[in-house]
Amino acid sequence: MLELASVPMPTTSQAFWRSSVNFDSSAFVAERELIEALEKRAALLTCAEDRVLFTQGQAPNGLFMLRSGKATLTMESPTGSTIMCVTAFAGSLLGLPALIGNEPYTLTAKAFKGAELGFVTREDFSSLMLTDPSLAIKVLRVLAAEVRTARHALSES
Repeated sequence: MLELASVPMPTTSQAFWRSSVNFDSSAFVAERELIEALEKRAALLTCAEDRVLFTQGQAPNGLFMLRSGKATLTMESPTGSTIMCVTAFAGSLLGLPALIGNEPYTLTAKAFKGAELGFVTREDFSSLMLTDPSLAIKVLRVLAAEVRTARHALSES
């Protein structure tokens, strides 16, 4: 179930941190073949208003694919300050590392009013990866791009 919530706006010092890091949101975008395979198993979600898709620390129950519109991915420090904020665009897979690792989400994802998403359950995702291993390689490419982008952003800060 999706709950309504708002992601806190960064303070001036947090905005400085964000501006000093160049996190390329294209790292979250998957290849067309993977998106098409996931779409066949996805439930459609249209956001009539801004919606929190998942929160940092929450156990993953599936994968969100941003079909159209925008979403933000934020990370908070243990003290509650925003330390990262990235805008995601169409084609982005949201929540993939948590789903693959079966660990809590490390980010909070918020979709904006008018966004369209697909949601694939954990079970459907696992089944798809087992039935078509070539798609698993495409998933690994998305994960590798996220890691590479995070390392690059850290090296520039």
